[in-house]
Amino acid sequence: MSGRLRLRRGVVVTEEPLTVEVDGQPRPAWADTALLGEMREGDEVVVNVAALDLGLGSGGFDVVHVNLTGGLDASGKDGEHVMKLNYTSIQHPVAPAELPVRVMPAMRSKLTAEDIEGSMTVLVLPLHGHLAPAAWAAAQSSPDLKVGYVQTAGGALPGSLSRDVAQLRERGLLCGHITAAPAYGGEHETLSVAGALDVAANGLGWDAALVGPGPGIIGSDTRFGHGGMAALDNAHAALALGLSTLLSPRLSEADPRDRHRRVSHHTLTVLELLLGGVEIPVPEGNPDTAAKLADAAGDSHKLKEAQPDLVGYAASGLPTRTMGRSLDEDRLFFAAPLAAGAALRGEE
Repeated sequence: MSGRLRLRRGVVVTEEPLTVEVDGQPRPAWADTALLGEMREGDEVVVNVAALDLGLGSGGFDVVHVNLTGGLDASGKDGEHVMKLNYTSIQHPVAPAELPVRVMPAMRSKLTAEDIEGSMTVLVLPLHGHLAPAAWAAAQSSPDLKVGYVQTAGGALPGSLSRDVAQLRERGLLCGHITAAPAYGGEHETLSVAGALDVAANGLGWDAALVGPGPGIIGSDTRFGHGGMAALDNAHAALALGLSTLLSPRLSEADPRDRHRRVSHHTLTVLELLLGGVEIPVPEGNPDTAAKLADAAGDSHKLKEAQPDLVGYAASGLPTRTMGRSLDEDRLFFAAPLAAGAALRGEE
């Protein structure tokens, strides 16, 4: 049986950074202003205190559930007729970006790249920390490549939560941001990952899509019960649509947990369960890691070495920390998405 919501009344005491006083104690908080509106000093709010009370790392703050002072008079926009987060207390209508139905040849058993019109490449990300390095590396390798981000399940669902996405959009390193159900709040909303890929390729003209969870991947210290399993579903969606599919492996040389060191069990499990073959970019100069990935790939998947530009990325001004570790402390973690982004280059 799932636990009950841990909701408490509070008052906004500072707007930036957002701080809410609960039971006389100031606590860090976050509000999805796209859903709830702006938070003002003195506003009475209801916050979900579960994450902060549990001492979670990346999610260690209260989340505003409702603004009782200024958030009860919102209205929807025309054309919004499908619910996201449906049948929850924060369900809200969106206008899905999925394209109209197109009739496929009757005898075709599955979609092919021709049905998706073009040669969009999909890079499946294991967690949000790969997004910025992969996007930067893709831009360095192929400046004219039109690369966007599809946010999926596996981590944070609000599209507005990621500072990385905002920074990458501001710098022109991402051409767009689609939130695929259950994620929400991006520039475009879709009800499925397959729908997002169709929209990206046909409606928006992306050359490549980086597909993966928002910040704060979820986990339960089990083989299958973690947000990394979203990579399996995301890769299957891309493969089913006939799209060239790469998988950025989760690597680390400094993670304190044995199951995530060198090649994470998240990546090994996904490679084992995939029903189709993917390409795995591997950072050059890491023979032990390459050997472990090759063993996991077997005859089903293909490895492709690529050169990660760690020095260039370190000077880029983009995020260089993951789970409390710096780039210098865990170079292999950043080398993986940098190699993967470089591998997105056009045909050679």
